[in-house]
Amino acid sequence: MPKEKTLYFCRECGTETTKWAGQCPGCRAWNTLVEAPAGQAAKLKSKAVSESRKKAAAQAVTKKQPVTISDVENVSDARQSVGMAEFDRVLGGGIVPGSLILLGGDPGIGKSTLLLQTCRMLSGAGVRTLYVSGEESEKQIKLRAERIGEFTDGMLLYSETAMSDIIEAVDMVNPDVLIVDSIQTVYEESVDAAPGSVSQVREVTGILLQLAKSRNITIFIVGHVTKEGNVAGPRMLEHMVDVVLYFEGDKTAMYRMLRGVKNRFGSTNEVGVFEMREQGLIEVPNPSEYLMQGRLEGEAGSVIVSAMEGSRAFLIEVQALVCHSSFPVPRRTAVGTDYNRVNLLMAVLEKRIGMQIGDCDAYVNVAGGMRIAEPALDLAIIASLISSHTGKPFDPKTVFFGEIGLVGEVRAVSHSERRIMEAVKAGYNTIVLPESNRAALDRSGMFDSAGAKLIGVRHVRELGSLT
Repeated sequence: MPKEKTLYFCRECGTETTKWAGQCPGCRAWNTLVEAPAGQAAKLKSKAVSESRKKAAAQAVTKKQPVTISDVENVSDARQSVGMAEFDRVLGGGIVPGSLILLGGDPGIGKSTLLLQTCRMLSGAGVRTLYVSGEESEKQIKLRAERIGEFTDGMLLYSETAMSDIIEAVDMVNPDVLIVDSIQTVYEESVDAAPGSVSQVREVTGILLQLAKSRNITIFIVGHVTKEGNVAGPRMLEHMVDVVLYFEGDKTAMYRMLRGVKNRFGSTNEVGVFEMREQGLIEVPNPSEYLMQGRLEGEAGSVIVSAMEGSRAFLIEVQALVCHSSFPVPRRTAVGTDYNRVNLLMAVLEKRIGMQIGDCDAYVNVAGGMRIAEPALDLAIIASLISSHTGKPFDPKTVFFGEIGLVGEVRAVSHSERRIMEAVKAGYNTIVLPESNRAALDRSGMFDSAGAKLIGVRHVRELGSLT
């Protein structure tokens, strides 16, 4: 019996080739080609559409004609709230009928729980929902649902992985919202490949996209992620959908963060914060208060930074511990921020203000389990290192933000007004910020700091006088 012919697919862009190569000929990515049996795939792909796509297109509306932009209905009026303000914020105000939304995240982070709670809220508001699970049975879903709360009969469960059966269930139920958990478990019978492969994910997503647009159904699909944190499957998957959301957070911490990466119906600068509890995910309307719980005021090495996540400002504690090392090579550790950036800032301290910490162990921690990568964290890290090394604490009601350059200058950062207002709202009365930001606020004459004292600094050496 002759050996079945195989093809190679690129995990990133979906390019097909008959031979393996170290570099994809399409997107030039390295080590992304995977082998899959060809079978009759080439013949089936030469057809206009598969049988499942024909079923999905059968309900399509009459052929469209070109229209002027003034004749297009405003989508903001058609949005449906999911019942959770933090989720609505990230979506841009609610879900848009006919949209395809991809939700990714690490295993066990709470993706299925978030969507199950969304089903509960929507069905309670009279929206007919269908939850399709390829990973759990109906009994398993019910066990999790009982911890969340009461569900109405407007939510239906269906445990299936065949795409044709899912379309039949949609024909029968005619839901307003469809949830597929997860896209890597669903397969299309006409594609001769294993579920979760590049060709299967691409084909199934195409069917769901056509289903959403032709029947005006909002579809949520859950995507597994790789060890690098990207959604598994072809990169084309993120291009096909309307919205890409990532559910992030340390599983050992209580908080979870929902971040928008792509949104055709709103801004991608929004984040939602949730707290994982036994009864499910609880919204955190004031993340600064939540992240500051348990802080000891007046301790050396502890400062507060006003950081931005999307368009929201957060107050987060930055801690540093500097002590003489008992090792030939001092240890340096950074938790919640970039390790190389901490080393760079320590070099700036040694060179620009003469702080002798080359023989000291240094540990920097962003409290609360969050990870902050923005440059405005630099000034807080420098301040915490200075405070820990000298043993002198800063005023506990002081907030820092600013970027540090290699010559020790303090550079301006964006959204200074939002950062200041968040600090004032939390009761902090002294703000240490770049002098250029403070001068810009003075020139505008339109910003009211609500009585807070703004201290502008030009160089890191000026921080020593504030302890």
